[in-house]
Amino acid sequence: MRRLLGLILLCACASTPAPTAPYAIVLGIAQDGGYPQAGCNRPDCIAAWRNPKLRQRVASLAIIDPQSHQRWLIDATPDFPSQLRTLEEVAPRANDAPLLDGILLTHAHIGHYLGLAQLGREVLGARSIKTYAMPRMRDFLDRNAPWDQLVHLHNIELVPLEDGVAVQLNERITVTPLRVPHRDEYSETAGFIIRGPSRSILWLPDIDKWEKWSTPLESVLARVDVAYLDGTFYDASELPGRDLREIPHPLITETLSRLKASPMLAKVRFIHLNQSNPLLRERRDRIVVAKDGERSGL
Repeated sequence: MRRLLGLILLCACASTPAPTAPYAIVLGIAQDGGYPQAGCNRPDCIAAWRNPKLRQRVASLAIIDPQSHQRWLIDATPDFPSQLRTLEEVAPRANDAPLLDGILLTHAHIGHYLGLAQLGREVLGARSIKTYAMPRMRDFLDRNAPWDQLVHLHNIELVPLEDGVAVQLNERITVTPLRVPHRDEYSETAGFIIRGPSRSILWLPDIDKWEKWSTPLESVLARVDVAYLDGTFYDASELPGRDLREIPHPLITETLSRLKASPMLAKVRFIHLNQSNPLLRERRDRIVVAKDGERSGL
């Protein structure tokens, strides 16, 4: 935790927010299984099991308005307890304020909603945490155990999201969901554009391929100041014996090739890295991987 707070205080990110300006803070950069993943016995995984400083939490973003003392999370990951603790230390809630002012869900894959279970009667017994979700995601939570219990016991309050329709979180911050193509077995998948008084951020941890999206990536990048993009795999060599068509993501090498002649590349910071991704353990020229704890002003 000491290392993480140091990153929060010292990270050189895209911007340093003014003391009262809203901002976003990265609370994890790994794919759904975190790093190291369960059962991994590679030398680097063993090193990370032994040294907590080498581990990475599952990708999540917090949105904070220090003026109103409001806090939102994008996705409720398996690392929700640790991420909530970090949020409490970075931006303590005001007296009698709700645990969170809302959780925005991208989709129904395990790294993005399992943390909701912590809001139930077995742990927090939360009251009416606003949980923003697209239509199929809302239906999934409302119709399937154990998530339906969170709804029926009013631990969470489902709030509708619609593709391309901005939602006002407060008078200074809006969030616009963007539906993207992905493995949508249980829900649709969305990324989010977060807009504050001065700046905007794209958070897009999962998509199949840029070419499958009816919206050109470049047109979305032109609308934001910082873009956190799906960086699950560096290249196609990472998972020998696995058919990547079953788990499609834009390879980082593909994203770099697409944007190599574009000034938009300077806005990109990769997130959602699978434990096989070498960029969890090494840095390469022209590739910026987000850091747990980094801030970007809104």
